Amino acid sequence: MKKIVSLLNKKATARIFSQESLDMLSQMGELVLNEDADVNPDAQRAKELIKGANIVITSWGSPKLDADILSAAPDLELVIHAAGSVKGIVSQELWERGVRVTSSAPVLGKGVAETTLGLVIVSLKYIWKLSENVRNGGWKEASDKIREVYDVTIGVIGAGYVGRHFMKLLQSFEVEVLLYDPYVTEDEARQLGAKKVELEELLRTSDVVSIHAPSIPETNKMINRDTLKLMKDDAILINTARGSIIDEEALVEELKKGRLFACLDVTDPEPPAKDHPLRKLPNVIMTPHIAGLANTGLKRIGKFVASELRKYLNGEQMEGEVKLEKLKIMA
Repeated sequence: MKKIVSLLNKKATARIFSQESLDMLSQMGELVLNEDADVNPDAQRAKELIKGANIVITSWGSPKLDADILSAAPDLELVIHAAGSVKGIVSQELWERGVRVTSSAPVLGKGVAETTLGLVIVSLKYIWKLSENVRNGGWKEASDKIREVYDVTIGVIGAGYVGRHFMKLLQSFEVEVLLYDPYVTEDEARQLGAKKVELEELLRTSDVVSIHAPSIPETNKMINRDTLKLMKDDAILINTARGSIIDEEALVEELKKGRLFACLDVTDPEPPAKDHPLRKLPNVIMTPHIAGLANTGLKRIGKFVASELRKYLNGEQMEGEVKLEKLKIMA
């Protein structure tokens, strides 16, 4: 019987795992839960917890699984990350030992994609301004600004888990979808329901630009003074990926001209300063990095973790498996 150890503290376990998901894990091996109330384990505590483990479940706040921690679990086979990016928990020693790693990024990506679609709808519909008008005693002023998710061009930057699910959701609408992702072929883009284009063409022709790229050196400030100037008047820029992808100073300058609208779930840094101009501009909607799963939605992760473990034990392909050679282009 496999020994399954969770590094999540009790509070995190309760947020992410339903009793049903915990029961599923218990049926697949000897499940050992971290009984610490609400403190994330440091390296020493993690080493104590994973002693003799075959499977380890990590999440936000888990330490990097380095050589010292791994020495307590010589028979470790699999790490299941109950969160998105694994960059904070993997180490060279982990890869060298041949331990497989899987992430909950696919299910987190669905939540982000769904939020993005919501932002597309309410932004095109001009709901923010119309709601303000009604609150202030008006009615249909500015209703001529309303657009539907119909006969518009939506540009998607990045075809990772989020971008792919977002494009899948867009197939329910009569829109043109453009995709910029240097790692995707034209044929792959077509299969995703999109047309592969270069970034400049996407920015020039899209009514909505939605960012789903990872935060890597190549994407740092990808959206900057030069690229923002390419965007159409009245275009909508949505960022539910990483704040570092946008040059915020340049975005503020462009937004002050009043020709663009932005929906930002992420900033750099987070949170932005209380007096940051993005907080005050009328053509910006900001949310506090909640596009991914939150509250009730977190239970999706627990169910996904159990599903990934079952696939692993059955010798099936895991949906969220992370390979070392792909890590550098992932979030």
